[in-house]
Amino acid sequence: MKLYMTPGSCSTGIHILLEELDQAFEAYIVNLPAGDHTKPDYLAINPKSSIPTLVRDDGSVLTEFQAIAYWLARSYPRGRLLPGDADGDARVIEAMDYVVGTVHGQGFARIFTTANFTPNEADHEAVKARGRQIVERGFTLMNDALAGKEYVVGSFSIADAALFYVEFWADKIAIDLPEHCRAHYQRMLARPVVQRVLREEGYR
Repeated sequence: MKLYMTPGSCSTGIHILLEELDQAFEAYIVNLPAGDHTKPDYLAINPKSSIPTLVRDDGSVLTEFQAIAYWLARSYPRGRLLPGDADGDARVIEAMDYVVGTVHGQGFARIFTTANFTPNEADHEAVKARGRQIVERGFTLMNDALAGKEYVVGSFSIADAALFYVEFWADKIAIDLPEHCRAHYQRMLARPVVQRVLREEGYR
């Protein structure tokens, strides 16, 4: 398999899942600031111009964090990245979609890619502030969901890889994590695979 990724981005979550499953793959760095995601050779692989992208052994391509994570969990069930029952799997997808779609897609996106939300520079600070509100509310909701649990649905799942990467971003830009999210983040950082991935991506 081939993973097209950017260190420290949402693709870090997929990198973690591949390592947790002990799957062999080739990593290809997509330099977002340099515009690698808009170049013809990358668009030929992923016309969405997004990351992560996973090229599977048969040459077929998967995009979108949730789709890749779900496919990995279903394709390698020994990794136990999904609970395996209908309600448990639904809860994992519910949390993962909220983190990726709202906390990342609506919150952090406003902070990191402000110009995509307004053509007027005078509005940038207001857009960032709104992004921060969305992020903080998202962590409040996830904090409640984590109460009394080590991981999102009790045991480690694909949802935890998603939550980790936004917790990582919060840590890097000094957004305080509420109690249970902070404990989850520290628990994730203690996992040997996460430590290895962060070292490989240049962070630890």
